[in-house]
Amino acid sequence: MIEARHLRVLRAVAATGSFSAAARELGCTQPAVSQQMKVLEASAGTILLIRTGREMRLTQAGEALVRHASGILAGLTAAEEEVAAIAGLRAGRVRLVSFPSGSSTLVPGALAALRAAHPGTRVSLVEAEPPRSVEMLREGDCDIALAFRYGVPGAEWDDLVVRPLLTDRLIGLVPEGHRLSGSAAVGIAELAEEPWIAGCPRCRRQLVEVCEESGFTPRIDFATDDYPAVVGLVGAGLGVAVLPELAIESVRPKGARTVTVEPAIEREIVALTLPDLAQVPAVAATLDRLSLAAAR
Repeated sequence: MIEARHLRVLRAVAATGSFSAAARELGCTQPAVSQQMKVLEASAGTILLIRTGREMRLTQAGEALVRHASGILAGLTAAEEEVAAIAGLRAGRVRLVSFPSGSSTLVPGALAALRAAHPGTRVSLVEAEPPRSVEMLREGDCDIALAFRYGVPGAEWDDLVVRPLLTDRLIGLVPEGHRLSGSAAVGIAELAEEPWIAGCPRCRRQLVEVCEESGFTPRIDFATDDYPAVVGLVGAGLGVAVLPELAIESVRPKGARTVTVEPAIEREIVALTLPDLAQVPAVAATLDRLSLAAAR
């Protein structure tokens, strides 16, 4: 295999005309130059230099290799500089996927802080709910997935690096003037006869499980992944709902009142990445900024 260091020596010999002059230019000894040229010729499988008097002359193969060496070494130098910039967070790219309420609450502050600290690092954002967001991470379509899960953690993310961010409690929403709108806390069974507005499929499934544990099956009249739509439907008096605190932070609940629901329904908010990606400086910095945003 031809090595870049050997190409540098060959180029120096071609430019100076001798091993001794090339050694002076490269800051090494003449025997070291001679030895590296022998190794390069062995790798190339042919003679590259011919001694003519006191000077070295390139063979046709040597001329071809020198001609290509300039482009190879220039490309390698550019690659080294780019890698150094990425390693030093002067450059880099992070592809982030997040669920909507995370996009509107955790992500903006985290990315603003990241840009202020490392303006050369660029982050792109697309939205997807888990489990699709986790699939995107495993398929190589993103570098970090902001995700959530309910209940006791299982083995679903054992192959990933999991950065816990916060615990997000679901909050009840009832219309203004509802019989329970002034209550400090409401047992979910007290809403058994109400029409329900449900959210994303995963949240919907968790709602049904909690209600059934309390002795009833909720009558879901409307289902939408759009949190402002949920709030609007509740505010219009068309039903009740439970939404994550993060979602309520990002939506002004016009016409609706929030109530604490018992038993508590909580979801764990995490940032996920692959083990190798966790070592990439820009990815690690983004994870740190998401953690700081969640702590606020």
